[in-house]
Amino acid sequence: MVTKEVEKLLLKVQKPGRYTGGELNQVVKDKEKVDVRFAFCFPDTYEVGMSHLGMKILYSQFNSVEHIWCERVFAPWLDMEELMIKNNIPLYALESGDPISDFDFIGFTLQYELSFTNVLNMLKLGNIPIYSKDRTELKQIVVAGGPCACNGEPIADFIDLFFIGEGEEVDLEVIELFRKCRSENKSKQEFLQLAAQIKGVYVPSLYDVEYNEDGTIKAVTPKNGAPAKIEKRLIMDMDNVYYPDNFVVPMVEIVHDRAVQEIFRGCIRGCRFCQAGFIYRPVREKSIDAIDRQCRALCENTGYDEVSLSSLSSSDYSKAVELLSRLNEWSNDEKVSISLPSLRVDGFTDDIMSKIKTVRKSGLTFAPEAGSQRLRDVINKNVKEDELLNTCHVAFNGGWNKVKLYFMIGLPTETMDDVVAIPKLGMSVVGEYHKCENRPKNKGVTVTVSTSSFVPKPFTPFQWEPQDTKAQLIEKQNKIKETINTRKITYNYHDADTSFLEAVFARGDRRLCKAMAKASEKGFHFDGWSDCFSLEKWMDIFKECGIDPTFYANRRREFDEILPWDHIDYGVSKEFLIKECKKAYANATTEHCRQKCNNCGAAKYKGGVCFEKRQSMV
Repeated sequence: MVTKEVEKLLLKVQKPGRYTGGELNQVVKDKEKVDVRFAFCFPDTYEVGMSHLGMKILYSQFNSVEHIWCERVFAPWLDMEELMIKNNIPLYALESGDPISDFDFIGFTLQYELSFTNVLNMLKLGNIPIYSKDRTELKQIVVAGGPCACNGEPIADFIDLFFIGEGEEVDLEVIELFRKCRSENKSKQEFLQLAAQIKGVYVPSLYDVEYNEDGTIKAVTPKNGAPAKIEKRLIMDMDNVYYPDNFVVPMVEIVHDRAVQEIFRGCIRGCRFCQAGFIYRPVREKSIDAIDRQCRALCENTGYDEVSLSSLSSSDYSKAVELLSRLNEWSNDEKVSISLPSLRVDGFTDDIMSKIKTVRKSGLTFAPEAGSQRLRDVINKNVKEDELLNTCHVAFNGGWNKVKLYFMIGLPTETMDDVVAIPKLGMSVVGEYHKCENRPKNKGVTVTVSTSSFVPKPFTPFQWEPQDTKAQLIEKQNKIKETINTRKITYNYHDADTSFLEAVFARGDRRLCKAMAKASEKGFHFDGWSDCFSLEKWMDIFKECGIDPTFYANRRREFDEILPWDHIDYGVSKEFLIKECKKAYANATTEHCRQKCNNCGAAKYKGGVCFEKRQSMV
């Protein structure tokens, strides 16, 4: 519900629908009848945030509790932000139109390191002090969760508490504690100290960090009774965990405009560069009955005619063909298409293809990640070239003629031979198309090769590895360009500048807070967007703050170094990650979790694929 002041501005902005609220299935409550108001802030545009499954789940779950009202807040785009500042309109929530300063909790989901400046900018737009120490009352509690919370140190001075792991249970526990503390007239500091005792809650102000002369961390010391290690929270029973039966249906087209159904969490594979594959362990699946029931409810309540089955690797669902058969029993009649994103190269079979033929053939996407078999072994991708070509053959015979292939450059041990193997693999896919007798008639093949730059991430076997320099990455991008000699292959690549800053923030420590505050002061935001990003300006800030960003991005760490995130426990042991890093240098692969339990540590949760595998061997 927008105010009259906001309404006057809407004709002057590019997409007014981003800022109005009033969508189908939004939740509006009487603010006089709720105890806790929670502003769920997505630090990016409406179109990006409204596509995010985690926000959909928690928004609905919070609002299912009578005394909580959760509202949505998105970062306004440049045109709207300019008008809001000019007209003294603070950042507001879409459901009520109230400024976020009126809320008890201001919660951010951290999906991408380059959204950190948007977090601070949104606080500023809401007239909320950016530093945690300057918010002294028991209100406007700034919380954050999501994958980037696994190393929140670069923004630790601004966040009151981080949620570590999955939020469905821990978030509500913290909200209930807040209600209790407020009723007992406890201070914000007392609330934070009590919150730190809840498993999955990290309160950065309760930890002191000391540094060695060489800039590495000497010690992280808890105080006021805070735990030495913060353990992640995990949902083990996927069938009975809260899942919404409807979503807010957006007014404008969003990035992923369809119903989304989660089918499992975690990943069995263990690709050594992939943070999600480690921090979400162990794999926990939903039953076919639960998925089928939830898919039907979503389609009935939203009107969507496409359901995307969401997970880190959809074809790794243990009963994928059986699941698709069940969904097809009603989806074909209802004219609902079922899509399987994040397919593995070795997971696209004739059976699966026949079940998803209702999906519009816009193209298939696979991620070999590396061009050569040697480098795929280094990163533990466990995909062979003949498997990729066979998969493409199946797809081409099934009517597809567009394939996207995703790769990384700058991976540990990579040589120029590995780089050249990327376009060569693209050419092999083109060749495979012309071998297919049943390929689409009167259509050429289009292969899109995309490369992103390797960014070393916390809680992966490559967390100790240096990132390639900008010069090295550009050299590799140019090598791929000059090796492609056909119009049937399109080459896209990710900007090396943003990858560098992402690496700085991903492995940064608290000393970066100074640079973050300076960036906020200078109005930095939307660093993940080319319209706004400037590495040159960031380098000026680092220089001004006496920070060497290469210390974080381009430096190899020793295995015995204390890392900024070592006091966080995501269930995978450091010993296992070191072992995997050493295996990478030996070009040795590790079997996936369904083949063998490799003692990563996640079996301690006593559930999921790894634990079940262990039990069957006893």
